[in-house]
Amino acid sequence: QVQLVESGGGLVQAGGSLRLSCAASGRTFSRDAMGWFRQTPGKEREFVAAISMRGINTYYADSVKGRFTISRDNAKNTVYLQMNSLKPEDTAVYYCAAKFMRPGSSYYTAYDYWGQGTQVTVSS
Repeated sequence: QVQLVESGGGLVQAGGSLRLSCAASGRTFSRDAMGWFRQTPGKEREFVAAISMRGINTYYADSVKGRFTISRDNAKNTVYLQMNSLKPEDTAVYYCAAKFMRPGSSYYTAYDYWGQGTQVTVSS
C-alpha cells in the first residue's frame, strides 16, 4: 500500500520560510517522479513543483520560481519543499504526489498517488 505523509506545515509571517517534507512508503521511491501541489477552498488544486526520479530535473510554477526549492533524498524516501519569502497568497493545503513517468507523460499533471495534505498559512 502506497503512503505519502506530509509534514512541516504551519503558520508563518509573510517573508518567512517553511520546509515541507513528504515521506513515501510502499513503492520504489527512486523510480517515481515526485510533485507538490496546493489547493485553497473553492479553487482547483494547482501544480507547485516537481522533481525527476534522480533529482536531476526540477520544475516550478511561475508563481513560486526563485522562492521555492524542491529536492529529494532517495536514501530516506523523502521529498522536500523549501519555501522562502512566503506571501499570504501561498496560503493553502499542500499535497505531495507521486507518479511513475511513462514515455510522453508530464511532470505537471496526472499523478497517481497523493498524500493527505498539510496546511500552510502565511499571515500578512
